[in-house]
This record gives sequence, structure tokens and C-alpha cells, in this order.
Amino acid sequence: MNPLIRKLERFTRLSDADKRLLQQAASARIVNYDTHQDIIAEGEEPCDVNLILAGWVCRYKQLADGSRQIMSFLLPGDLCDLNIFLLRRMDHALGTLTPVTVAKISRDLLDRMLNADPRLTRALWWEVLVTAAIHREWLVNIGRRSALERLAHLLCEIFVRQRAVGRAQDGRCELPITQVELADALGLSAVHVNRTLRELRQAGLIDWRDKSLVLPDLDALTALARFDPDYLHLDYEGERFEAGA
Repeated sequence: MNPLIRKLERFTRLSDADKRLLQQAASARIVNYDTHQDIIAEGEEPCDVNLILAGWVCRYKQLADGSRQIMSFLLPGDLCDLNIFLLRRMDHALGTLTPVTVAKISRDLLDRMLNADPRLTRALWWEVLVTAAIHREWLVNIGRRSALERLAHLLCEIFVRQRAVGRAQDGRCELPITQVELADALGLSAVHVNRTLRELRQAGLIDWRDKSLVLPDLDALTALARFDPDYLHLDYEGERFEAGA
């Protein structure tokens, strides 16, 4: 299933017409990127909303000294900046961390999606609000949690977000990024991240190899991180709400 459809149905039951429109958005204009390419650079004028179909993308800012702060990871099913057309130029960049496949959604098609059905419109704005909630949680993570909690919290989030779109099960999910990229996301040095990963491994809480993350005891990792998934708003029970055909 289209990962965006699967995610939005955590919020509400979509009609067949809604799904057809979302499927059209996911197949209208497909662009492939290699690893470490900018989908759009800071300062460029945005022309499309990007829907991630495959691969991992990061939202980042490059500092004058060459260092980078990753502000979010964007995974399959994520829409990058639904309200992007309000900006004259990007104040951050979207860069690939792996080979990536993106669907480019034009302003006209986005308008059709937002005006097609009130239920679909609410679901798309729910997606925007969840993205903002993740940004707030990342700010708390960097500002108030210890390095161990910070890393554990991010790994819990990555697993839960992938599980929500059917890309994680049995405590296993993808983690196809580097320790340096984790460091850029956590506001830590790569050395500190390496040391913290080793601590989690020795505690039997993670196994990360070959771009695959295994969480043998998710409950214990959740407790260590003080991870509360409420900010992801994935428990809205969309299946309770019926939609017409």
C-alpha cells in the first residue's frame, strides 16, 4: 500500500476516491536521487511538495563552519512541507541519506487534494501537525535529555514511525544511516554517539548492523528513553470512522 495512505488512515478512514487521488499524487511525477544529494537547497525557490516513496531524507541547516544540524528524518510516506508554496525561498535544505524516490506534487494537484473532501483535508493537516510535533520533541531531546536518553529516544521514534506504515515488525526496522548522521541529528560528536551506541549494545537494548536495527526489548529501551509516543498521534483509531465510496 502507498505509505502515505497507510499513515493517513491512522487518523481517518479514507474513501476510495481519496485513495485514488493520493495514489495519483504518488505516481504523477517520480524523481530518483542518489545518496547525499539535495532535493532542494537552502535559498532555492520551492516549486513542488515532495512525497517520500522510498529511502531516507533529512531536513538540515548548514552552518558557516561547515558543520550540519539535522532537524528531522523524513521516511517513506512523509510529505515534505505541505505549505511550502507560502515560501519565496527555502530556509533549510532537504538532503538524501540513501538513494531516494520522491513524488513531486504540483501546486494544482495539491489544491485538488486539499479541496477534494473534508476528511482528506483534515488528514493532510493532521500530517502537518504531527510533523510540527516531531520538531518540538526533537528540540526537547537535544535541549534536556542526556546523551543516552537522547539516542534511545530517537531510536524508539524511528522504530514506531516505521511500524506505523508497515515497515517495522518483530522489533526490527531499517536504520540505513551513519553514526555521523546520527551525531548531526542529536547535537553530539560522532565519538560520543559511538560510545553511547556501545553502551546500548552492552545493555542488550539494540543490535545495529547491515543497515538494520533490532530492538530486543522495546519496553526497556522506551523506559530508558522516557519515550512517550503520544506526540506522534498514531492512536487516533481512524478505523472507527467510516468513509463513503
